[in-house]
Amino acid sequence: MELKGIHHVSAITANAQKNYHFYTDVLGMRLVKKTVNQDDTSMYHLFYADSIGRPGTDLTFFEIPRAGTTYPGTSSISGTSLRVPDDKALDYWLKRLTEKKVDHQGIKQQGRHKTIPFQDPEGQRLTLNSDQHNEGVEGGQVWEHSSVPSDKGIIGLGPVRLTVKDPRPTEEILTNVLTFTKTGSYPNPVPGQKDIDIFSTGQGGHGAEVHLETRDDLEKERPGRGSVHHVSFRVEDVKELEEWVERLKSNRLPNSGIVERYYFKALYFREPNGILFELSTDGPGFAADEDVERLGETLSLPPYIESQRQEIEAKLKPLETSN
Repeated sequence: MELKGIHHVSAITANAQKNYHFYTDVLGMRLVKKTVNQDDTSMYHLFYADSIGRPGTDLTFFEIPRAGTTYPGTSSISGTSLRVPDDKALDYWLKRLTEKKVDHQGIKQQGRHKTIPFQDPEGQRLTLNSDQHNEGVEGGQVWEHSSVPSDKGIIGLGPVRLTVKDPRPTEEILTNVLTFTKTGSYPNPVPGQKDIDIFSTGQGGHGAEVHLETRDDLEKERPGRGSVHHVSFRVEDVKELEEWVERLKSNRLPNSGIVERYYFKALYFREPNGILFELSTDGPGFAADEDVERLGETLSLPPYIESQRQEIEAKLKPLETSN
């Protein structure tokens, strides 16, 4: 039982149409699934990823039109990284983000790696990470119809940053319950705060890292549009996921049990600082109900809610997508 890395990150948007424009037209990601939140079918659930939606490349969004402003703070997933092939790609992105009038902080050094911290139009906290010196979990492949050149495009999710007031309970879960080990640290850009610790699992590298930030100067985050709902970690298959259910029970961690999501099976629980973690199987994947060439073009509904299609579509605002 060893987690393979990051599976996906799910965040909140207040406007699916504008969200679609930014992540496909500006960032060049592919919409690989247009579906609904299975727990509340009145809202869209959009999945952006690499060419075929490989595990570890998915950035997803729930549309909540009335979502308020996010007030950043602790007990949060405070940053999502997107991997690009190398430092030369960052030079391309620096120019592209500037031309597209995207709020960014320029190229920064983070340990051995170069990055560009930036925000989407709703304040989603993002970072482009160069894989120039990265080793470990392989990235995906840029979609051939992307608005970004294949040698410059986003190839997957990089490290996820967690921000907490007291790091000890979260570190305990990462290392003693999950399969992460502390592999390094780097200076916190906020003066007076302790270094940010790096935890890795599986083959390691950007696709398998969690960065744990301690902030004693912040209150608990008030989430809204532009915030992250949960992070999911990769599990090989259902058999292993069943073993994780037992492991969580043995550590007295309340959990959801296995939940059917059709494109994968999932298991949810909160660590002691209140951050929502998910464990997800690698398969069956997004081609379970669509041809790879047509991913994301129409509204996909799992078989167990397909009978509700007319009712579901009546509640959704039309979303124009043109993959």
